[in-house]
Amino acid sequence: MRTNVRRNVAAALVSVLAVTALAACGTSSSGGDPKAQQPSGAGGGDASAPLDPKTKVTLSIDCMPPAAKAAELKEWKEDVAEFNKTYPNVTIEGRSTPGQCLEPPRFTAMLKAKSQPDVFYAYFTDLQQVLDNDGAEDISAYVTSASVPALDDIDKNVLNVLKQDGRLYGLPTSNYTMGLLVNRKLFQDAGLDPDAPPRTWGEVRAAAKKIAALGNGTAGFGEYSVENTGGWHYTATLYGLGGDVVGTDGKAAFNNATGRNIVDNLRAMRWEDDSMGKTQLLKWGDLQKQMASDKLGMFLAAPDDITYMVQQLGAKYENFGMGPIPGGAATLAGGNGYVIKKGSSPEKIKAAVAWLNFKTLAVGKGQFQYDRSKTDGLPVGLPQPAFFTGASKAQDDGLKAASATMPVANFKSFLDNPVPGKAEPPKAQEVYKVLDKVMSGVLTNKDADAAQLLAEAEKAVNQVLANR
Repeated sequence: MRTNVRRNVAAALVSVLAVTALAACGTSSSGGDPKAQQPSGAGGGDASAPLDPKTKVTLSIDCMPPAAKAAELKEWKEDVAEFNKTYPNVTIEGRSTPGQCLEPPRFTAMLKAKSQPDVFYAYFTDLQQVLDNDGAEDISAYVTSASVPALDDIDKNVLNVLKQDGRLYGLPTSNYTMGLLVNRKLFQDAGLDPDAPPRTWGEVRAAAKKIAALGNGTAGFGEYSVENTGGWHYTATLYGLGGDVVGTDGKAAFNNATGRNIVDNLRAMRWEDDSMGKTQLLKWGDLQKQMASDKLGMFLAAPDDITYMVQQLGAKYENFGMGPIPGGAATLAGGNGYVIKKGSSPEKIKAAVAWLNFKTLAVGKGQFQYDRSKTDGLPVGLPQPAFFTGASKAQDDGLKAASATMPVANFKSFLDNPVPGKAEPPKAQEVYKVLDKVMSGVLTNKDADAAQLLAEAEKAVNQVLANR
């Protein structure tokens, strides 16, 4: 779950703190010889051996679906029962919280109080915070191709996000990358091909003008500019063009030709073309409402925005499609996983890995049992999670297509043109707050000075970064 909920509540908190350092980590999830570096509490046993089915252990696990999510809770209970057929002595104690899985303040308080369950949900953003609070077991030795058969087919870049200093501290449950979400109906009405979304910002601008020309208050392209979402999208756009918000020297790196081109293009679309609509200062949720009501042609998003529009706003899956982020150099990436509490016994760690393998990492099982999800009325067909590669990906794609509840062909452009995922900058939310001013400035003031906006933002971001 990349969690529309968290994006909606917490302004797209998808930053992966300190991941730049993580990217240099090795790609072997075992981090070397498992016997050479036993995790704490591992004792003298063989950590690399999978859980013995005779082992008796109790696991507390958070983010069990609440009663309000009847279908998801039904599947959770079914998965526990199926898991217990192999591991009858493992007791799964699921925990759920009303409203959403984890709120950031609650998560922080839980870590500080050491009150997290044995297996706890964390966003990619949260790894550094977890480690700073000494909250996670090093599970490197426990995660092998024996305990997680699809391990070699899990994208190493995703696994690396859950590593520090070459050691593995979690397993992924979902990931996503951003692309260009399009309203297929408006594309067709404007004489555009919805199966070939724009691939450059020049093409976006041209398509936006044609869509806006439909009239009736229709905007061709939409953009955020407040509550940190403007800076988030500025960063996504910059990544797509090969730029960086923060350079390798730890200083602001956006006040350059590439950064100015973004501002100049938005100015042209907003004020010269009038293709972005007159209502600005938009935040997460506003663009979704416009698109769901066929008043917006395009905006940058992740695939699960579509589920939000269908489930919460009454839209139809077939009305939407996606292409890669314009420019295609890189794209913002994020996701979530599960972490095992520091101090857990070897038996608990093995049981946790066994459960996570079954529930979140096995093709055709758990969250990937698509025929069941279709029967239960849950969405099937979105291009996320997207962490499988190789044979596992081919198998998963086939199973997903066979039970899809939406036209998977609508995502063909997005899937056939993968863009490398890239982590967010250090102190992302503080940086985004500064960059909001650039976005709101150009979108609300026809005479805004791009050079001045970026110079002021550069100075402010450098102050933020200096206070690390």
